[in-house]
Amino acid sequence: MSTGTGITTRGKVALRAAAAASWASQKAGRGKGSMIGGLIALKIDPTLMEQLGRSRRTAVITGTNGKSTTTRMTAAALSTLGEVASQADGANMDAGIVAALSNRVHAPLAALEVDELHVPHVSDAVDPEVLVFLNLSRDQLDRVGEINMIERKLRACVAAHPEATVIANCDDVLVTSVAYDAKNVVWVAAGGGWASDAASCPRTGEPIVWEGSHWRSTGSDFARPTPDWWLDDENLYGPDGWKIPMTLALPGRANRGNAAQAVAAAVAMGAKAEDAVAAAATVQEVAGRYSTVEVGSHSVHMLLAKNPAGWQEALSMIDPTVDGLVIAVNGQVPDGEDLSWLWDVRFEHFEGVKVVAAGERGTDLAVRLTYAGVDHTLEPNPLRAIASCPPGRVEVLANYTAFRDLNNAIAKEARNV
Repeated sequence: MSTGTGITTRGKVALRAAAAASWASQKAGRGKGSMIGGLIALKIDPTLMEQLGRSRRTAVITGTNGKSTTTRMTAAALSTLGEVASQADGANMDAGIVAALSNRVHAPLAALEVDELHVPHVSDAVDPEVLVFLNLSRDQLDRVGEINMIERKLRACVAAHPEATVIANCDDVLVTSVAYDAKNVVWVAAGGGWASDAASCPRTGEPIVWEGSHWRSTGSDFARPTPDWWLDDENLYGPDGWKIPMTLALPGRANRGNAAQAVAAAVAMGAKAEDAVAAAATVQEVAGRYSTVEVGSHSVHMLLAKNPAGWQEALSMIDPTVDGLVIAVNGQVPDGEDLSWLWDVRFEHFEGVKVVAAGERGTDLAVRLTYAGVDHTLEPNPLRAIASCPPGRVEVLANYTAFRDLNNAIAKEARNV
């Protein structure tokens, strides 16, 4: 790990300790060690994020859903300008951010995925050139809290960084409120399939009225801005009459919206629009998400979802012609221990598909599926749940720790073959 210039003596000690801890973690088979390295580095020097971040041109990307995908696309688009520091594994809190920056000390550019709660102090540390706001909806209530509180904190962050260019999804009412007063704002019509958390205006409390794709508050002049960037099923449209064909490797309408915001961010930082689109289109998987792996007689397509809006979007990506569908849910701290949000998800009927409820909280999921009228079986172990499906193609939809643990189990089984 290089220490670069502009790092204090204490910071250099912290970086060396982080490198040693990461090496030990890898040797012990405990993972890549980036998180433990970042945690140790910050214990030794709490100012390390600022030291590592201030010398770069940085894009900070946040939102309830799509952070990892948009960050990967933004990093790809920015790589047309130079080397980029970014997370590869979705570690979006302080330790993961420090690890990403320290792994690319000399990179002049950074694309950082940041948890919504961490955006204000991370922005204070790295002074971002661009702030990207994707969407805001209910997440882990026991950790994140009430969504309008998040909106107010992010709005204050924008006010505290008036020189930053804000890339904001104008189809999301709460995100629009975050960015509405920004000095430099680029509006992107990235889509908003989940409107349940913005029935009332975050500024006045009055109802929000939707008229087609346009929305407005009934209590003020707060309304959907005219987008600078927008898209359809084939093209991305932008300022100055740009019309750029955009075909992505990743599925779903939401990922087209993610790509639009990634391109807008990269263009705001100096990338050519055509180059940014081409680079974003090369992203094929994000930390195992959207990947297809062979497990015995099954070809398994992996999807991740973490909250009602994310689950609804992921469910829309499921191929109804598959031979099996495994839905795996845990309730560990990273997932949120309160799974009442399951009742907000509109689970569809999968006629002719074997559906298996799995995970540590598979019983909770099975109850929800029963009330949704979905025929299913229950097998808590996701690997055994996959094995119980007919040979052929299986879709797996899992929340965070269920997804992580299943990937680890598949990798372990592959090593033992």
